Amino acid sequence: MAKPTLSRGMRDFTPLQTAGRNYIFDVIKAAFRKYGFEQIETPAIEELSVLTEKYGEEGDRLLFRILDSGNFLESITDEQLQSRNTRAVSAGIASKGLRYDLTVPLARYVVMNRNELTFPFKRFHIDKVWRADRPQRGRYREFYQCDADIIGSESLLYDAECVLLLDEVLSALRLPAYTIKLNNRKILSGLAEEGGFSDKLIAFTVAIDKLDKIGEEGVVRELGNNGFSETQIHKMQSLFRLQGSNVEKIEKLRSLFPTSETGQKGVEELSSVLDYIGLEPLKGGQISLDFSLARGLDYYTGTIYEVTLDTVQMGSIASGGRYNDLTASFGVKDMPGVGLSFGAERLYDVLAELNLLPEIKTTQVSVLIANMDKSTENQSFGLLRKLHAAGIAAEMYPTPSKMDKQFKYAEKKGIPYMLIASAEEAASEKYQLKSLGSKSQELMSISEIINSLKTNG
Repeated sequence: MAKPTLSRGMRDFTPLQTAGRNYIFDVIKAAFRKYGFEQIETPAIEELSVLTEKYGEEGDRLLFRILDSGNFLESITDEQLQSRNTRAVSAGIASKGLRYDLTVPLARYVVMNRNELTFPFKRFHIDKVWRADRPQRGRYREFYQCDADIIGSESLLYDAECVLLLDEVLSALRLPAYTIKLNNRKILSGLAEEGGFSDKLIAFTVAIDKLDKIGEEGVVRELGNNGFSETQIHKMQSLFRLQGSNVEKIEKLRSLFPTSETGQKGVEELSSVLDYIGLEPLKGGQISLDFSLARGLDYYTGTIYEVTLDTVQMGSIASGGRYNDLTASFGVKDMPGVGLSFGAERLYDVLAELNLLPEIKTTQVSVLIANMDKSTENQSFGLLRKLHAAGIAAEMYPTPSKMDKQFKYAEKKGIPYMLIASAEEAASEKYQLKSLGSKSQELMSISEIINSLKTNG
């Protein structure tokens, strides 16, 4: 029999790791609710017509497609099979896929439920997504996203609120030295207009989105291979290399767009967002204007942001931005949105590396009932039911065994108390409650035990 293995890019999580990740989820949910977001859920599987042509060519390539049920080859011709054209064949045998993110399913959800929703609609969603990416540190094929989005408003107050929400969560997780990078897609579009390459805007944003992965030299090479001139590339580099404070960068930026209304509008929007954020200091991070920030997804149209750590090499741990046209792809226009997303796996890996995860109990069980022998087993099980009825988290050892074995089980699981009911004690309805920490024990009735456990936990 073959030894079982995990699929590449997938991970198991131990009870301790799961408890650590739940801690992260709890912190994020508390912040989302504090800012007025309501929770929804959408299916893991969506129609490919919903998912495709929303993320760009690279996103479409990374979608996990699901084979249709039944004889899925029935509609495929011999010529198509012999052509070995994967895209052409897959279109005929797979009509569904695993969701790539939580934002496109949100747009589909809003369009389908818009008559029942109150706008602006503030929703959050924490769930798994899947991408057929090349696995590496901090990058997995199955991972949790923690999203918050506002649909139905163009107000830049919400763009600023998303930045503050990023800071709220990361400071609550006690992450040190993080930078929230800000840019605006209109600035990149304005640069394309000024440089005469608006027809290559997607190729431009896809290339500069790889800056952290392949470096400036690699980006320049890719742009050259895509037909960008040296003059155009030099203009891009002059934007990326702007130095100074955020205010100084904004002032220098204005001069780069003498004729582009789109670029000027991007500058004004970015300036407004900074003004809103600047009303109060951030709780933990710092804001940095980064005009090389592109966010590779095609649907972004305005403010974009990304969070990186100054002390840990992990890539971005959170990101997001404004998308004003996403629902239009489902037939509903004038439904602007803005949102953010935390990568739970990356947050967990970083917190574990920095020893910032709190001491977490993997079990909430307060007391283990010892299984002494068959003669007292039924009565001990009755005590277990009384503890459960009183709201006490408890379990009973499954078989009569030596006490040393049962004590070791409780200690390994971090259960603080043991309830011991021998035949004599069962007859008197008084039972030993033993503290495994202090090693003290006391003879009590079940009602006294319940009161003690509720008090001392």
